[in-house]
Amino acid sequence: MRNFVLSLSLLLSLVACTGNTSSVGSQGAVQASSETEFNPAWLGTSAAQQALTSGKLSSEQLVTYYLQQIETHNKTGYQLAAISDINPDALAQARQLDAERRQGKLRSALHGLPVVLKANIATNDSMPTTAGALALQGHLTASDAALVSQLRAAGAIILAKTNLSEWANFRGEKSASGWSALGGQVRNPHLLSHTPCGSSSGSAVAVAADLTLLAVGTETDGSIMCPAAINGIVGIKPTRSAVSGEGIIPIAEAQDIAGPMSRTVYGAALLLDALATPAAQNKFAVSLTEAAAQRPTAKKVLVVRAYDKQDAALAPMLDKLTAELNAAGIEVVSTDNWQLPPELYQAELKVLIYEFKRDLEHWLTTYQVPAERDTLAEIVEFNQVQGQAALAFYGQEYLEQAAAIDLEADKASYQQALSDSRKLAEQALDKYLREQGFDAIIMPSYGPAWPIDHVNGDDFNFGTSTAAAVAGYPSITLPATYSGILPLGVSLVGLPWSEPQLLALASLLEQRLAAYQQPGFVAELSD
Repeated sequence: MRNFVLSLSLLLSLVACTGNTSSVGSQGAVQASSETEFNPAWLGTSAAQQALTSGKLSSEQLVTYYLQQIETHNKTGYQLAAISDINPDALAQARQLDAERRQGKLRSALHGLPVVLKANIATNDSMPTTAGALALQGHLTASDAALVSQLRAAGAIILAKTNLSEWANFRGEKSASGWSALGGQVRNPHLLSHTPCGSSSGSAVAVAADLTLLAVGTETDGSIMCPAAINGIVGIKPTRSAVSGEGIIPIAEAQDIAGPMSRTVYGAALLLDALATPAAQNKFAVSLTEAAAQRPTAKKVLVVRAYDKQDAALAPMLDKLTAELNAAGIEVVSTDNWQLPPELYQAELKVLIYEFKRDLEHWLTTYQVPAERDTLAEIVEFNQVQGQAALAFYGQEYLEQAAAIDLEADKASYQQALSDSRKLAEQALDKYLREQGFDAIIMPSYGPAWPIDHVNGDDFNFGTSTAAAVAGYPSITLPATYSGILPLGVSLVGLPWSEPQLLALASLLEQRLAAYQQPGFVAELSD
């Protein structure tokens, strides 16, 4: 199937030939024909909204800026490899939304703001939906994923699709986060030799490196939380079912969820407002952007200090966090004990393998992947035939295990694993959130980024996403401190549908910790 995505160079040249009234200046500032200047570099979401409202900036100018940033640093320059495909209609969409704004028609608070989507999210346009896999190269879908339809209705501009860990990091063992056969290796903008973490690595890096204003990632266990934390931005894994999974290339329905990424808590809340299903919006009962601006209602929180010795920066960060919460009138109780039972991880993997077979094959058929590649067994065979072009430096053990599943014969074992995994995850969280009445659990998100390694794969030191991922509870990560030049995030976990309360608490910590920093694009650490 043909890939109709235009090259960015051609796209920008077309802009110059269509009566466009703006151009990208040598320092990255967009210059309007009126000779007024407004520099969109490193804009926060609220500042972008204000500039659009005041007329200092147009959506067309903002999109043009990001396209130039992508042209400069995605495949060349810093070679971030965060973007897999550009939407050739992005500028046309921006012009249309600018025209609507001039007419006084605003579709939502997201009107005219650029968003990038992970490349496992279906779009009915000329951008392929591939999960980074050679087997799906150039695959175009005839309909939008449900969340994409919502974004378009809200007036968001779909700017591009992002690279990811292939098959959302569920192809095989010893993978390196952020690598795919189609997109290559995503790089961390803080230290280019180090991991961006996966699998929503391209989405996180695009936001962190100022290639976009907002991004959508997807999570099964850590795929939003880890890249957001390790790249120094805000990420939200919403409550199970808060965002529709229809149209997203799946791992497992039990845990898959899409969520927002932004450089600010406000931006993430704004995007989640647009992504949430009508049923979820009713559960929240309030606008999430408004909730993020409110004083926290939390009275008592648990701070997990079990990882203090994993990195020298963690204990001082949690000391400061505790002091700031106390100053805001919030009681803090600390615990050194946080360890999930091994049985949880074993049951989780069994669920993911089973549902990968069931859910992926359903997606491949529904979205009309060529018949010779619409089952897992056929994809495994395709990869074997393609050899290194498809498999490169690691295997496809998860694909093979899922292909071997007998959905009927293995159903009872799967159902028991699903019940067990959720029970164990909920017990770990409910011990504090329900039984002891804590309003949130706060813990370091992940350790610092590690060197990219295409021989041994990822080298995680610790991560804390699993309990919320399996239980389906909401979690938010935001910048908290730095280990040298590498960001460290802190996670907030609450009961289902507590996003409004968590966002208010996250906004408070964002203000008090003031930990966000622009990346330095350091090539490598000197001895």
